[in-house]
Amino acid sequence: MDSFKPLEDWICDVTGAESIGPATPVQSLWSGYGQIVRIPLLKASVPTVIVKQVRPPQVGDQPGRHPRGWDTPVSHRRKLRSYAVESAFYARFADRCDDRCRVARCWGQTSDQDSLTLVLEDLDAAGFPLRLGRLDIDGVARGLAWLASFHGTFLHPADDASDFDGLWPIGTYWHLDTRPDEWRAMPEDDLKRQAAAIDQRLNESSFQTLVHGDAKVANMCFPADDRSAPAMVDFQYVGRGCGMKDVAYFLSSCVDESECQRNESTYLAIYFAALRAAVVRHHGDRFDLDALERQWRQLYPLAWADFVRFLEGWCPGHAKLTGYSRRMVHQALTSAKSPTSSDV
Repeated sequence: MDSFKPLEDWICDVTGAESIGPATPVQSLWSGYGQIVRIPLLKASVPTVIVKQVRPPQVGDQPGRHPRGWDTPVSHRRKLRSYAVESAFYARFADRCDDRCRVARCWGQTSDQDSLTLVLEDLDAAGFPLRLGRLDIDGVARGLAWLASFHGTFLHPADDASDFDGLWPIGTYWHLDTRPDEWRAMPEDDLKRQAAAIDQRLNESSFQTLVHGDAKVANMCFPADDRSAPAMVDFQYVGRGCGMKDVAYFLSSCVDESECQRNESTYLAIYFAALRAAVVRHHGDRFDLDALERQWRQLYPLAWADFVRFLEGWCPGHAKLTGYSRRMVHQALTSAKSPTSSDV
């Protein structure tokens, strides 16, 4: 942890601390691309900060660190871009998120040719100490409330992309254009053949927002009061897209197949009620809420199929390849071949 001593003066400058204490590890970054640590602050307005230090493997480092073996030049470039995107999100967009879609404050960031360092608010100390796995329906509702508020905040017409420079043109870590290796590894099935059509339908939604892009429950920090929405971390894959991508991926991370099947209509009703409220709060009557809900409901199975397409190539035996996800794929394939006039 001595690697943070050269940054001590800078961390003190951006946080107003008199000095810093010894860093303690929180976790390593995916595939050995750096680390996240907690650093205590002395005589500052907050007791601790989280420091995310990105140091990509250099030439000569031990290869093959990806847990599933996807160490390729494409993968490396995607990861480098993802951290630049996260830097841009905290610099330009995070301050638009209110308490209903809470994100960590970024105290400061610095970079050189070999590394990027972000000093972030410690959400544990800010009142979001809980990390949950499987959620009950109340927990799911709280997670969906965060997503709905985030999507409502950044909702925009499809032709209004100028404000989002620096982020992914299309969000999510599994976006088709960024996953050519995984697409080639897929079985030769209808989903592989229709992958581009499904991607196009999602991208051409007339209602676009920013999607978190990795909206799993593991990236949610829940408050201890059991009522409020969580905070969210890890904005490496934020970009434009249909909000259903986040919703489908979130549900895949926190409820099992039978619960998805049994409660699908309830989950979607919760999400769209919260989305409508968020859109009105941020945009007044600018958007046709009925048209928004109608279109995104039709795209829900396509969002599932888009993620399943990635899993089929990346990890064909993955536990998320369930009967429910296969049913969503079947609906999406039918829809992709026969789009309806109510999409627009």
